[in-house]
Amino acid sequence: MNSIIQLEALSIGYSLEKNQKKVIADNINIDLYKGELVCLLGPNGAGKSTLMRTLSGMQFPLEGKVFLGGKDLHKIPSSDLAKQLSVVLTTRVDTGLLTAYEVISLGRYPYTNWSGKLSAHDHSVIQRAIKMTGAGELIQRPIHELSDGERQKIMMARALAQEPQVMILDEVTAFLDLPRRVDFMQMLKKMARESDCAILLSTHDLDLALRAADQIWLLPKTGEFIVGSPESLVLNGAFERAFASEGVQFDRQSGSFHLNTSFHAEVQINGEKDELVFWTQRALERYGFKTVSANAGFNVEVKHNQGKPVWIWQGQGDPRSFDHLEEMIAVARKICPPITD
Repeated sequence: MNSIIQLEALSIGYSLEKNQKKVIADNINIDLYKGELVCLLGPNGAGKSTLMRTLSGMQFPLEGKVFLGGKDLHKIPSSDLAKQLSVVLTTRVDTGLLTAYEVISLGRYPYTNWSGKLSAHDHSVIQRAIKMTGAGELIQRPIHELSDGERQKIMMARALAQEPQVMILDEVTAFLDLPRRVDFMQMLKKMARESDCAILLSTHDLDLALRAADQIWLLPKTGEFIVGSPESLVLNGAFERAFASEGVQFDRQSGSFHLNTSFHAEVQINGEKDELVFWTQRALERYGFKTVSANAGFNVEVKHNQGKPVWIWQGQGDPRSFDHLEEMIAVARKICPPITD
């Protein structure tokens, strides 16, 4: 793989009064490679936006260097930088009455002459960006009429039309619903592969980042900068430590966060390991029932009867059968006493 951005002894932060400096993270040494989707993760206040601004040339580092293609990024003329690096932010840009196609065309501005006239090649690049982002149905519409998700798709196409070597995306999925976020992440992976550019995405969508990213850049509030594949950061505990909270707990087996629940009863669930058992366990845990593999005071048998789910509760008294999960949970909450030490 070819390295396109190199961070060398980088220290990020901001200046205070009387020549004082606030260091957020220091001694960062890492490369960003072409063709990779990298997700920058960290809790609020860890410094993700500061790092993104530093890497995009909007803010100078406190110490160290950021190299783009072997050159000091902060010394590259803006006209040249625009041909190598594109940035998409969550900030809503006022584009007036421009159509979506005209906004995408702005990505070719660094390549046009003083007249701003687009060549046949420029239009070809724009069409490729439209195709890669799936924005074909939007290009004739005024940009101000588009939804947040549609606007972000157009801004992505504009950034791609710059033919950059690096794309820096700051929380671009923040205002999308879950299906659109999934589509967006899949699109980013495809763009990284097909255009051979490096994509750095700052996001709070931890689950999708773990599933889609080639690499994770992890920035905890401790200022320690941790880099690795999603799997390695989960297995070595770095991901769990970075997002430690009294209210939630990261489950390494499922790769997701769970609310910390005070369990007041133990229940054993019997049945085939399918979605029915999984969601039965989720429902029981939500109401304070800890599911165990053996020696529980209560048991739930989950099975299918003529294609329909059935729950059989066994404990005190005779077994009781339920056709609906909600009915079983309601009864279980009444008859299941709390655990005593």
